Amino acid sequence: MTKEELKIRTKSFAIRTFKFLMAIEKNKAVDVVSYQLFKSSSSVAANYRAVCRGKSDSDFLNKLKVVDEEADESLFWLEFIKELEIDCDKIELEKLIKEADELVAIFSAAIRTIKNKFRN
Repeated sequence: MTKEELKIRTKSFAIRTFKFLMAIEKNKAVDVVSYQLFKSSSSVAANYRAVCRGKSDSDFLNKLKVVDEEADESLFWLEFIKELEIDCDKIELEKLIKEADELVAIFSAAIRTIKNKFRN
């Protein structure tokens, strides 16, 4: 997957998450969870764009670690919504969980690859 394809994929994840949150159950507690998920999912996309503009290998790696953390946080909040059985589109929730999990796997693998490159 190219950098441009991954930019599109992360932005799509943020947009899909935002649309999902617009339709989710509304109350004070759910609003807090929704806000956290909105911040982390949009951060995946925004910070990946910053990764693509990394000034050095170490800058690239540090920014990529932020993206990985935000993707994992998004996965946490999506799983949290599922486990709390919050009223939402369950099919879209499962798709978002799958996408967040795949993004974490992609970014974690990239981090491992870069770290191995530094060691050699």
